[in-house]
Amino acid sequence: MSAEAHTSLYFVRHAESQFIEGQERERGLTDQGHRDAEKITNLLRAEDVEVFYSSPYLRAVQTIQMLADVVGRPVLIEEDLRERALSGSHIKHDDFYDAKRQLYLDAAFAFPGGESGSDAQARAVRIIEHLLRKHAGEKVVIGTHGDIMTLIFQYYDPSFGFEFWKSTTMPDIYRMDWNVVDRKLLKITRMWE
Repeated sequence: MSAEAHTSLYFVRHAESQFIEGQERERGLTDQGHRDAEKITNLLRAEDVEVFYSSPYLRAVQTIQMLADVVGRPVLIEEDLRERALSGSHIKHDDFYDAKRQLYLDAAFAFPGGESGSDAQARAVRIIEHLLRKHAGEKVVIGTHGDIMTLIFQYYDPSFGFEFWKSTTMPDIYRMDWNVVDRKLLKITRMWE
């Protein structure tokens, strides 16, 4: 298949970021996160990526910024690529995985002040569909988060869910290849080791 016949979306889950309650948008990468961002740059540099989009959260932007700088392209921010809001209040670490599992078991469920899987998925998939139309035949990097990335994948392939989300790392990279003609998903490939 020629390069013109397909579109590749590179989902880059953000690198390590120290959790600071109430600073979901502002918290950046740790020292290890910056080192991993450099590894991402070295890995994806050979892919000849043409376009960069990101969640507005600083850790997602910082994870792909070095690569965008090397390529000489801006990182374009898309608000609707932000991470799913789990709840309006902090969920204890001991309850975190149970809370996530519950959200994946019932796509319409949301904790008070949080966002359901179906709502988060709908807003993010709108952006993905737009990018597939706008950048047909191109290679696009998307700075993202584990939960919203899983929900996007799940929309196109229902086998993605809680267990996949739990298996992802920080950082992580998955490439989605699409047929340009019918915008059919060809495959999702993990690129990070």
